[in-house]
Amino acid sequence: MSARIGILTVSDRAYRGVYEDLGGPAIQDYLTEVLTNPWEPVAMVVPDEFERIKAGLIEIVDEAGCSLVVTTGGTGPAVRDITPDATEAVCEKMMPGFGELMRQVSLNYVPTAILSRQTAGIRGKALIVNLPGKPSAIRDCLDAVMPAIPYCIDLIEGAYLTTDESRIVAFRPKSK
Repeated sequence: MSARIGILTVSDRAYRGVYEDLGGPAIQDYLTEVLTNPWEPVAMVVPDEFERIKAGLIEIVDEAGCSLVVTTGGTGPAVRDITPDATEAVCEKMMPGFGELMRQVSLNYVPTAILSRQTAGIRGKALIVNLPGKPSAIRDCLDAVMPAIPYCIDLIEGAYLTTDESRIVAFRPKSK
């Protein structure tokens, strides 16, 4: 059985079709490169509107049954950047270490990484991770947190994810 992974692009312009969604395809390309287990994407584009983001996350997790949801866009300080707020509103537990690590890694590339509000949280048996919108930043951030993602999903009883160990080594405790 293949894992279902949600890819949620948050962008007014991409939603209206005046801007090509680059973030969603960058996430899908990355996951195709790194994951070795069968998986299928559940992709969605929503505008930068609190209720629409919440509804998208709820649909992807509760209805589509995704164990991992990766969002792109809406993580900055601008007025309409509300993806982390909507994520927090739908999650039972927040996982701030993901955002802390992504900001730390991003500081190697841009001094404005401290402006990012990226975070992660758990809704049911799904991990939701907020990423920036720029494809190169998406790759840098996923490289940083991907080693912890499969085990986190194991702990919340989601789908079993495996990685190409020549690319990313996922941490799992050694069995006794």
